[in-house]
Amino acid sequence: MKLALLVIYFGIMVGIGIYCRKHTTDINGFVLGGRSVGPWLTAFAYGTSYFSAVVFVGYAGQFGWKYGIAATWAGLGNAILGSLLAWAVLGRRTRIMTQHLNSATMPQFFGQRFQSKGLKIGASIIVFIFLIPYTASLFNGLSRLFGMAFHIDYTVCIILMGVLTGIYVIAGGYMATAINDFVQGCVMLVGICVVIAAVLNTQGGFSEALHSLAAVSDPTSVNGEVPGIFASFFGPDPINLLGVVLLTSLGTWGLPQMVQKFYAIKSEDSIHKGTIISTLFALVVAGGCYFLGGFGRLFSDKVDIAADGYDAIIPAMLSDLPDILIAIVVILVLSASMSTLSSLVIASSSTLTIDLLRGNIVKKMTDFEAVFIIRCFVVVFVVISMVIAIVQYKFSISFIAQLMGVSWGALAGAFLAPFLYGLYWKKTTKAACWVSFLFGAGIMTLNLISNATGAFAFPTLLQSSINCGAFAMLAGLVIVPVVSLFTRKPDKAMVEEAFACYEKKAPVSQKKALSD
Repeated sequence: MKLALLVIYFGIMVGIGIYCRKHTTDINGFVLGGRSVGPWLTAFAYGTSYFSAVVFVGYAGQFGWKYGIAATWAGLGNAILGSLLAWAVLGRRTRIMTQHLNSATMPQFFGQRFQSKGLKIGASIIVFIFLIPYTASLFNGLSRLFGMAFHIDYTVCIILMGVLTGIYVIAGGYMATAINDFVQGCVMLVGICVVIAAVLNTQGGFSEALHSLAAVSDPTSVNGEVPGIFASFFGPDPINLLGVVLLTSLGTWGLPQMVQKFYAIKSEDSIHKGTIISTLFALVVAGGCYFLGGFGRLFSDKVDIAADGYDAIIPAMLSDLPDILIAIVVILVLSASMSTLSSLVIASSSTLTIDLLRGNIVKKMTDFEAVFIIRCFVVVFVVISMVIAIVQYKFSISFIAQLMGVSWGALAGAFLAPFLYGLYWKKTTKAACWVSFLFGAGIMTLNLISNATGAFAFPTLLQSSINCGAFAMLAGLVIVPVVSLFTRKPDKAMVEEAFACYEKKAPVSQKKALSD
C-alpha cells in the first residue's frame, strides 16, 4: 500500500511536468509562467516553498522539544507575519514594479531598480552561495522517516527525490512547479490534520495529552525543573522563541524563492484571494507542525536526544501509527521537500543564468539559449544538493545540518531591507544596498565560523544562527535608511522612472471606485 501510493504520487508529478512543456519556450514562461499564475496556484506555491521537511521533521521536533506547546507561536507567526503581512506589504508592489522593470529575479530587480550592474552581480553571488546549503538541508529528516516506513537505504530516497524533481522542473518550468505545488499542498493540508488527530489519539486525546505535558519538567531548561512549563503559554524560554518566530516568519520577506512568487501572479483579484489562501495554508500547515512537535516530550521514552538528535522526535511520534497513515506522512514530507527543492533550484539556476552569465560572461544570449542553460543548471544544483545530503548522512556531519539557519539568515539579512525600501522609498541608495548585502551575509558567515571553529565568540544571544539571522534582518531595516541619509542620493530621473509604474492609470469597476 505504501509503495503503491508513492508510485502513483511520483507518476502524477512527472505527468504534470510533461503537460506544462508548452509554457517553457522563453525566459518569462520558464521562470515566471508568463506572469499569468492564478491565486490558488500562487498561494500554494508560496506555502509549499515555505514549508519543507526541515520544518516538519527538524524544526517542529527541535522547537517543540525546547518550548513545548508554546512552539505553536512559530506557526502563528509564519501565518500572520510570514504570509498575511508579506502578501499585503510586498505582493502588489512587487508584481507592479518587477513587471515595469522587466525583472524576473531578485538580483535583476536590484540591478534595474538602482541601475547598478554591480548590485545585480553581487546579489546573484550571494544567492548562489547561500541557496546551495539551503537546498541540501531539505533532505534532513527524510532519512529516519524512510527508514521507518520502507527500510530502504536513505541514498536511494535522495536520488529518487532529486531525479523526479529535476524531471518535472526541467520539463515544465515554473508552471509545472506551481501546479505540482498545488497538488503537494493539498497532500500537506490533509496529511497534517490526519497525523495530528492520530498522534493525539495515541495519548488519549488533546485534553489528556495536554494534561500529561503539564506534568513534564526539565532540570536542564533555563528555568530549572518547573512542572507545567512545557504546557504554558510562552514556554520555558520566550526570548529565544521570539528569535525563532522572527527568523522563520519575517525571513520570507527577503528570500528570493519566496518573493519571486509575487512576480508571477496574474491580477489584482488574484493577489487579494492569494493573501487569504496563503495565510490559511500557513495557519494549518505551520501551526499544525509546531503544535504537533509541542507534544514531543511525551515520547521521550522512545528517543534519545543526545544520541539521535532532534530529527528523531517526529519519527518516534509516528512510529506506532497504521501503515496507511505512515504512507500519508511520508508523502506529506516528500511533498513539502520536493516543492521547496523545485522552487530553490529554479531560483538558483535562473539567477546564475540571467544575472551572472547573460550580458557578463556570455555577452549575447537568446531566450532559447538562456532556457537551455537554466535547465542545465537545474541538473547541476539538484546533483550538488544530493551529493551534500548523502555526504552528510554517510559521515554524520552535523555542520551541514546547521547551514539551513545560516542560509536563511544570510539571504533574508542581506536582501529584506533593500528590497522592501526599494519598493516603497525613493531615497534608498545603492550604497545602502551594498552595506546591507555585506552586513547580512557577513555576520552570518562569521557566526558559522565562530560556531564551527570556536576561534572567536559571538555575544551569547547571537551565538544561535537563528537569533543571529533575526538580528541581521532587523538590523538591515535600520541600516538601509541610515546609510541612505548619509550617502550619495540616487539619480532623480532614474527613481521617478522606476516609481512611475505606480502612477499609471488603470480602469476599474465601480465597485472598486465611483465614476465621476
